[in-house]
Amino acid sequence: MKYPIIENKLFINNRKNFVSRTKHNAIAIFHANDEFPRSGDQAFLFKQNPDFFYLSGIDQEQSILVLYPDCPNKAYREVLFLRQTNEHIAIWEGHKYTKEEARTVSGIENIYWLHEYETILQSIINYAEYIYINTNENDRYSNPVPYRDIRMYNELKLKYPLHKYERSAVIMRDLRVVKSETEIALTEKACDITNDAFVRVLKFLKPGVAEYEIEAEITHEFLRQRATGHAYNPILASGKNAIVLHYTDNNQVCNDGDVILFDFGAEYANYNADMSRSVPVNGRFTKRQRDVYDAVLRVMREATKMIIAGTVWNEYHDEVGKIMTSELIGLGLLDKHDVEKQNPDAPLYKKYFMHGTSHHLGLDVHDFASRYKAFEVGNILTCEPGIYIAEEGLGIRIENNILITESGNRDLMANIPVEAGHIEEIMNS
Repeated sequence: MKYPIIENKLFINNRKNFVSRTKHNAIAIFHANDEFPRSGDQAFLFKQNPDFFYLSGIDQEQSILVLYPDCPNKAYREVLFLRQTNEHIAIWEGHKYTKEEARTVSGIENIYWLHEYETILQSIINYAEYIYINTNENDRYSNPVPYRDIRMYNELKLKYPLHKYERSAVIMRDLRVVKSETEIALTEKACDITNDAFVRVLKFLKPGVAEYEIEAEITHEFLRQRATGHAYNPILASGKNAIVLHYTDNNQVCNDGDVILFDFGAEYANYNADMSRSVPVNGRFTKRQRDVYDAVLRVMREATKMIIAGTVWNEYHDEVGKIMTSELIGLGLLDKHDVEKQNPDAPLYKKYFMHGTSHHLGLDVHDFASRYKAFEVGNILTCEPGIYIAEEGLGIRIENNILITESGNRDLMANIPVEAGHIEEIMNS
């Protein structure tokens, strides 16, 4: 881990909240993520299963968490299984958790080595009536590869076919979306690192610089501040590249007179920031670029006002669409008479603003949450309107991360420059 140890109270409380929602006499099993092959004998850098991390704080491969609060053997009511190190592993892979370190990180007293898992599970699982299995139920997820939790579930069904199986995801979806004070602080740290990287590249950017050079500057700042790295593949899209919503080639030279769209964020202690800005390569917006930029900024500020407890997702997006439509008419991109006659199921604004305005943010960049549940206090959402004009080779997106509070909301990126004039001032200082 690059980041300092997180106070284990976070994970202790998360486990208490989870088991309080399970059925009586239920055992829940959570697996660490797979180690994914890259090529030959290489694997991709390990990324922990966010649900497993949420409940344990353990950032190590091949780990297993078993929660069985009604277990007749008190020693097995909360158990963590870890890969046991040896001289070979220590030489080739480096340090692994000791049992004492794992206790400190997780707050779990009963730690066993992974080779003991099958024996211990066999000794207790037949006393349970229900088995909770953790599956990826993020509604943005679609992948044919059978991940570790699914494979383990299939094995359990063969060995224990008469147990009643339940879904942990239903509980996790409600728990993870409401952030604790510790989680908010970790997200703020990720936002602060993102701010520093953004200001760094504002001072670095000039005509002739390549997109990949900007990516290198961002990566340098992230790692220098103990971030794990990028929250997602960074988008550094200059000129017409900004019309491609998920452009990640980052291999073009930034030209004088173009605008470059930045979409990047730091990952810190597995919590993510997600920021977008659009800036002039030469340090000065043209009048047209500034007009479009200011229009997007006005939409973002109006949309942010609606990110409060009780807001319903679809209604929110419909209202943002109305605000965007007005701005597009003002920019001469839409005709108000055409808008009056538009098909309400295919609004005209979507030609220039074709993606959603917000998504939940947390351990996943597109965090696990219900799109049908009203926003709640403790939710963190992005706010990211954009206008993309293919015929002008111009794409503008502005994105901040918004925490819903009891009194309304708080912008976790309020310190990151966003006014066009402020951005120009930094670039020309």
